[in-house]
Amino acid sequence: MSNEATSTAHLLPHGAPDRSGTRLLLLTVRRMGVGGLNDAHAASMLIGSFGLSFRRPLILVRALMAELARASQRTIMIAPSCCCRMTDAESILLDAVAASLDTPGSAHRAFCRLLGVETAIGVLSSAQAVAQAFADLGRPLDG
Repeated sequence: MSNEATSTAHLLPHGAPDRSGTRLLLLTVRRMGVGGLNDAHAASMLIGSFGLSFRRPLILVRALMAELARASQRTIMIAPSCCCRMTDAESILLDAVAASLDTPGSAHRAFCRLLGVETAIGVLSSAQAVAQAFADLGRPLDG
């Protein structure tokens, strides 16, 4: 394996999810991470997936992203939207959001590790709202 391939495998150790809700959240997070909270591509993806019910998940993902940025003491590395693999940070984020409804304690610990903080209650609350919205609209986030 070449050095470049080894480096890429180290940066992107996880495969992107196949489940539609989790994959949609990943792509939305990536688009908003690069283009900002008002990224038109992120909104368009949610419109295409949720139809007229897109506003709730859009606003809640924006709130989650803003809370992640506010609370984090670390840089959260995200891959480009076109990438079929995930960074460690993306994997932790998706797993924690998916777990936030059923196991909030473990999700909170994961958010604290990801963000480098002692408490992440605001992030956990935002994640729970996102997970519930996706589930209510037929695209649950499976961990």
